[in-house]
Amino acid sequence: MSRSPDAVRWQQPVTAGAVTALVGFTSSFAVVLAGLRAVGASPSQAASGLLALTVGFGLLIVGLALVHRVPVTLAWSTPGAALLVSTGAVEGGWPAAVGAFVVTGVLIALIGAVPLLGDLVARIPTEIAQAMLAGILLQLCLAPFLALADSPGYVLPVILAWLVTSRVAPRWAVPVALLVAVGAIAVAANRSGQSLDTASLVPRLEWTTPTWTWPAIVGIALPLTIVTMASQNLPGAAVLRSFGFSVPWRSSVVATGVGTALVAPFGGHAMNLAALSAALAAGDEAGPRERRWVAAVSAGVGYLVIAAAAGLVVALAAVAPPGIIEAVAGLALIGALVGSLQGAFEQPRHRTSAGLTFLLAASGISLLSVGAAFWALLLGLAVRATLDRP
Repeated sequence: MSRSPDAVRWQQPVTAGAVTALVGFTSSFAVVLAGLRAVGASPSQAASGLLALTVGFGLLIVGLALVHRVPVTLAWSTPGAALLVSTGAVEGGWPAAVGAFVVTGVLIALIGAVPLLGDLVARIPTEIAQAMLAGILLQLCLAPFLALADSPGYVLPVILAWLVTSRVAPRWAVPVALLVAVGAIAVAANRSGQSLDTASLVPRLEWTTPTWTWPAIVGIALPLTIVTMASQNLPGAAVLRSFGFSVPWRSSVVATGVGTALVAPFGGHAMNLAALSAALAAGDEAGPRERRWVAAVSAGVGYLVIAAAAGLVVALAAVAPPGIIEAVAGLALIGALVGSLQGAFEQPRHRTSAGLTFLLAASGISLLSVGAAFWALLLGLAVRATLDRP
């Protein structure tokens, strides 16, 4: 029996939302997992962070879409997770990192609630913010090729799958690479006699009491806030505007800030407006324009369903050959790295400040127990205000 035209029109946004959730999760969870582990999370704490973030922004997506009737979609901060990889362990360990996540949430909420703070963030020069982000991303984007030297038999098929799919279906390149990686992990586990820890397959929230140290606040919270606002929230709003939707800026940013602060003790680092995956729910493929908010609701529900996979992905990572998870994460960020480099060096007169910012951020050094991203931002702003002046 043929379906009515109205049923077909509803099917479009529901399907688009499901695809948004599937692509959004599978294309970047490896980055988030690597970031949480880098700042000291145990496997169970990392699984808790994935679960808390996915459930948190899944619920917020449904709420914002129902209230505003706009296809607002949210995500975790993928560049922020890359920042955690480049920062590494901080003074005070994992509890201090969690404390920095709480501060990040408070700062994001204040930026959304207080227009003056939002204006200050928006005034950070684009080339400096992009150069800092490019330096942060560089280390992770090198991971596929470093892993290729260590485990060529496992990593090469992942890279080839990503390349081929990038040519024929770019949106699915990372999910396909992930699928090949899962196959490689299964082969490696079978050869080594390893098995999945079945006790960890069901994810559960794990509370960490936050502690606050200045190195963690300065080295994680401040650059994490800037990276999340500059490379996620602002582009995410721009994507929605490009499809003709009015962005509920204040409520969205405040909601993600409060949400970040609430999920932080369970391991979540930051949530924000979706940027890359936003077009999937807001674009023409999501059906009639007046019903695209349904795609956002569908995406939110999809994330709530997918959240159950948090324990499985961490268990897979535990038995994976060296570097294969990092390789998938690096492949997922190559597009972001290229875009950041283009934005950083587009203006000839500011290439000195952008270049120094990029190099210092990429160095991964720590000064006074504070990571390179913060110092790179300060150096870039100082050089731009002095040497780059006409």
